[in-house]
Amino acid sequence: MTKLIFVTGGVTSSLGKGIFAASLAKLLQGHGYRVTIQKFDPYINVDPGTLNPYEHGECYVTDDGAETDLDLGHYERFLSISTSQANNVTTGRVYQTVITKERAGEFLGKTVQVVPHITDEIKRRVTLLAETGDYDVVITELGGTVGDIESLPYLEALRQLRWERGSKDCMVIHLTLIPFLRAAKELKTKPTQHSVKELQNSGIQPDILVCRTEYPLTKEIRNKLALFCNVENNAVIEAIDAETIYDVPMLMLKEKLDSTVLNKFKMKRNKDFSLSTWKNFLGRLKNPSHQVNIALIGKYIELADAYISIHESFKHAGAFNECSVNVVPIHSQTVEAENVSKLLSDFDGILVAPGFGSRGIDGKLTAIKYARENNIPFFGICLGMQCAVVEFARNVLGYKEAASSEVTENTPHPVIDLMEEQKSITEKGGTMRLGAYNCKLKKRSLGYKIYKKDIIQERHRHRYEFNNAYRKNFESHGMVLSGINPENDLVEIVEIKDHPFFIGVQFHPELKSTVKDPHPIFSAFVEAAILFKQEKMNS
Repeated sequence: MTKLIFVTGGVTSSLGKGIFAASLAKLLQGHGYRVTIQKFDPYINVDPGTLNPYEHGECYVTDDGAETDLDLGHYERFLSISTSQANNVTTGRVYQTVITKERAGEFLGKTVQVVPHITDEIKRRVTLLAETGDYDVVITELGGTVGDIESLPYLEALRQLRWERGSKDCMVIHLTLIPFLRAAKELKTKPTQHSVKELQNSGIQPDILVCRTEYPLTKEIRNKLALFCNVENNAVIEAIDAETIYDVPMLMLKEKLDSTVLNKFKMKRNKDFSLSTWKNFLGRLKNPSHQVNIALIGKYIELADAYISIHESFKHAGAFNECSVNVVPIHSQTVEAENVSKLLSDFDGILVAPGFGSRGIDGKLTAIKYARENNIPFFGICLGMQCAVVEFARNVLGYKEAASSEVTENTPHPVIDLMEEQKSITEKGGTMRLGAYNCKLKKRSLGYKIYKKDIIQERHRHRYEFNNAYRKNFESHGMVLSGINPENDLVEIVEIKDHPFFIGVQFHPELKSTVKDPHPIFSAFVEAAILFKQEKMNS
């Protein structure tokens, strides 16, 4: 039977349950086990697709078109696996399913209640991956913290599953905080004790305690936590603050977390277990031969999580090129024609980030014009690609009023326009062009040089597209439309012929970059930034 591991959180949110879950999965994967992770979010939204990035950070999109929590990005980046709709469940989706069944009469007239109907649906979702996928272990991360009202149905479902399956097939790992009081100069265990007590009040006893801490745990603290939280001494795991998230698997290995989990499940350890590939990645990440500065022009820069996949993709690409990539966020509203040179002249590359709406568009256009005219390596993603098209139309084709119809509805030159199949859609949630689509690359283009193949597949999240009515005009003036979707003739990649590195993509390459396989466009962009910096220094 598939083993189930539940990761709960206590004391405070943002302790890093997703990173911990991904790190544990990486260790178990290293032992040869087939592992996947799922995230249960307690909010009422059906998915995070309609949430403002300031509210919930980045919306991560899977191959099957699911708009999901950003933690699924961590799962994929650590494990080099593809997740799906089944890997992210919200309270909204659970209730939606139960209510739909009630409307269809599937409960035979019974009163629909949180227990058993909501908890049964949660349990069904928990075991869905185990039943449909060929996995040895399924790790389930429960969002929020123990004690939250919205988390109670999930904890009750967990209690029931644990009772039904028994400890031999079901495990609970509780992630908590050991705060350091500077006035007393000591670590305090009482918040963790109260957190575990709250979990026990729900009928759940954790098997392993993972303690986030700024300072190492002494033997006395470990013994105290084991005694008062009712866990074994070797089940108290120190999770000290790490330099990067990619250090966490190595720290958990040092704490023998993998051995503790495998012993509790009576599963075999791999004698040849090694994280040599991971260690090599960390070595390249921390010992670079080069350094470049990249300007990230966006509208949500106040929250790093809004562009987290882009930041992580630069780390992967940086390690691949043995280069330290210093990404500097710049709010697009601050970029103007009068200050663009002062803001961007010292950068080795410019990336214009994705987004929605009209706010900050002028700043993005100004930054793109500066990159194009000064031969600075440029990379535009989704809205960034659309802005590159608009900027080219205005300043090269001479269409001064060219715009995206998303920004200027009545523009005389809608070079970016609403996709035909989107024009009849009124509901916002889950209705964009989502998921993986094919793209055919033009031979002898920059895109073909980067990917080294004819057909690629990338993930999308957009409603607006390049207006094909203007294709001949763009191509005759030096813009190369190098990537085309073969099914609907949608332009996916644009380039500028006589520029050292200028590429805009309609899709989101940052969603497919992993530690094992850095995304080729990010790697090529970092390489171009290194060359640009060297040439600048030489001249």
